[in-house]
Amino acid sequence: MKGVPILRSMADLSLARQFLITSLPVLLFGMVVIGTLVSHEISNGVMNRLGGVTGLYVQSFVAPHAQTLLHADDIDESDREAMGNLLSKTPLGKKIVAFKVWRPDGRVLYSRSSGMIGHKFPIEEGLATALDGGTYSKISTLTSDENQFEAGSWSRLIETYVPIHGDGTGKVIAVAEFYQPTDETDNEAWVARRDSWCIVATTVLTMYLLLFGLVRRGSRTIDRQRQELRDRVLQLSTLIEQNETLHEKVRRAAVRSSAVNEQILRQISADLHDGPGQDMGLALMQFEAIAEKCRNCSREDGTGGVDTILLSLRSALADLRAISAGLRLPDIDQLPIADVARRAIRDHERKSGAHVTQRIEEVNADDSLPVKIALYRLLQEALSNSFRHARGAGQQVEVRKVDNDLKIKVIDTGAGFDPAIASQCGGQGLLGMRERAEILGGSFEVASSPNHGTVICISLPLVVRETQNV
Repeated sequence: MKGVPILRSMADLSLARQFLITSLPVLLFGMVVIGTLVSHEISNGVMNRLGGVTGLYVQSFVAPHAQTLLHADDIDESDREAMGNLLSKTPLGKKIVAFKVWRPDGRVLYSRSSGMIGHKFPIEEGLATALDGGTYSKISTLTSDENQFEAGSWSRLIETYVPIHGDGTGKVIAVAEFYQPTDETDNEAWVARRDSWCIVATTVLTMYLLLFGLVRRGSRTIDRQRQELRDRVLQLSTLIEQNETLHEKVRRAAVRSSAVNEQILRQISADLHDGPGQDMGLALMQFEAIAEKCRNCSREDGTGGVDTILLSLRSALADLRAISAGLRLPDIDQLPIADVARRAIRDHERKSGAHVTQRIEEVNADDSLPVKIALYRLLQEALSNSFRHARGAGQQVEVRKVDNDLKIKVIDTGAGFDPAIASQCGGQGLLGMRERAEILGGSFEVASSPNHGTVICISLPLVVRETQNV
């Protein structure tokens, strides 16, 4: 778990700093590996070159004194003396500190240490390589049994095996082994390693600086764009919050206006009933009394139109009362949701004479008045439209509670219609129902097609905060 804060702190850094922190160890490690490999190869190359050159030199001087091995198992004393003089009285002896001549079976034929002559040792890698015709060089730590003489004076020497070929045959008749001090090799290798390290370090550093410059420029661009994006996101978030606040205020205002509109309609209904309705009723009663007195009068006297006037007054009074009753919402404040739905269905059945199948669940919830008003008006409008367009065929109403929403479904089996065409033709009924549902934060959907009936699905929240200030 400790790695998580580290990763988070890394993520908070700029891209350039992340590149600086993560790439520098990798580049340093790569530089060390490459430098070490190059240095090792250079050291081996210097050692092989020195060993090879000296080996050719040794072979050219030693080979003539080993030709007796073509027809004998050992070299004679004159050849041993010549080899000793060659290594002690010539410039070659200054470069070679030890020298041996091996027979192919691993026996020492000549050595500066007379105690080694005649001893037989296991054939190791260097001797085997020379017997196959190759030259072998390495830096030896002088730990083998055959290095007892050399180990007494030196800790490490360059050990080289050179094959000695028989004249005219090309056959390896012996192997010359000689040892050189490592001073010259170490100096050349150090110079080569120093130069190689400088080249590798300069190359890696230049590449790193160039990459860092590119990443830094890109990081600055990204940081600038990121800051601009943050500013825009902050502005957008502020606008979204303001928009949500305004939307909530508008919705609450619409909810309150819906309740206020119902109160206004109720007041208009009462005013029509108590004002013009009462006056027209009184006028009708007075006119009926006058009409009774004038029924015996002759039509020639101009009283033949009394019945017509009386019929018109009665019709106008009936229309006025119907308008007044339609404007006023029933007293549903104290009714539960299920009873409000039943009341709307019962009023529709009483006015239309149609039968509506009901599937209404009892809803136990702290419902609010705007929800009851919307439920009554939506059922009133939906059933009225269904009766008008479908002749009341197969009318059904379903009301149930799902979570915190009230689900309403109004169904008929009439001729159906195309909702898209209906909306283009200015169908205000569907539009009004949709607006009434969405004002409360609900939804409204219509599914209908010709000859397949109509299904209206409405969802309303059970509780609407309509009393808060806007």
